[in-house]
Amino acid sequence: MQQIKAYGVPSATQALGPLQISRRDPGNNDVSIDIAYCGVCHSDIHQARNEWGNSLYPMVPGHEIVGIVAAVGSQVKKFKIGDKVGVGCMVDSCRECVDCKDNLEQFCSRPIFTYNCLEKDNKTLAQGGYSTKIVVHQDFVLRIPGNLPLDKAAPLLCAGITTYSPLRHWNAGPGKKVAIIGLGGLGHMAVKIAHALKAEVTVLTRTLDKKDDAIRLGADHVYETRDPQTFVKLARHFDLIINTVSVKLDWGMYLGTLKRDGSMVLLGVPSDAPQLHAFPLIMARRSLAGSLIGGIKETQEMLDFCGKHNITSDIELIPMNKINEAYERVLKADVRYRFVIDIKTLK
Repeated sequence: MQQIKAYGVPSATQALGPLQISRRDPGNNDVSIDIAYCGVCHSDIHQARNEWGNSLYPMVPGHEIVGIVAAVGSQVKKFKIGDKVGVGCMVDSCRECVDCKDNLEQFCSRPIFTYNCLEKDNKTLAQGGYSTKIVVHQDFVLRIPGNLPLDKAAPLLCAGITTYSPLRHWNAGPGKKVAIIGLGGLGHMAVKIAHALKAEVTVLTRTLDKKDDAIRLGADHVYETRDPQTFVKLARHFDLIINTVSVKLDWGMYLGTLKRDGSMVLLGVPSDAPQLHAFPLIMARRSLAGSLIGGIKETQEMLDFCGKHNITSDIELIPMNKINEAYERVLKADVRYRFVIDIKTLK
């Protein structure tokens, strides 16, 4: 076992601070990674503070991990020392269920998440990327395209795949009108990817404060959802809506902006589930759906797509000792659009 520097929380009520954790020595199929950067996801906050009621402590958050291969096991064929690589929300799965066999490991009934999860031995607590090193089975390590800067590529491992997966699954592309609800960490990635897929992209946002940003990121149109006329003007307009926000909305109003057979896909989880009347769905054969991250195969596809189109996240780089401040700023939506930790500042 190796002793590794990290930042984490001993309990739900304590601030993040320095911890020392153990990592296994690389096995035959393992890749040891020197972590360079780790993105900060809103779910890190939920789990660090036990807001979903399933937290295990001590916890080292972080599942948007990028770095350099430091060592490989004897059976590793996919990577070599010095490669630029990433690790996302999963570090293993059961490998046996129908979802795993379909390359949809995110839906596995026994996934091994990057942190806040027991590893396959059912006793070792998985710890995340707010740390200097991580050891991962080669099948769950991803190759970062050489043209993408590591710091700006880190959020692709969660925010990127979370938005890419539904856009691809619901066939966003030429001739399709796609709406993105919210322009935050997820929303700004959805705009970039939908634009690169050549869809017509509209941002639906509570205010027009970020209109210029939305256009810069690739949106064709921006509408203010506080204006009731927006929903009149956009009635039966979109083929697909990607809802990236976790706040309570009137889903029926947004469903009314879908064409016949259109779909609204939920990526966020509101704390209070909105009530929904059946009429907006049945009157135009619309669908309300949800999406998670993506499997390893699709995540690599997303990274390659982003490399081809030079897509990265808009970030604010922070030192490790600013993480508690960053959490509070995330809650205030005071970041454009993703915090990324410079791990070399972890001392």
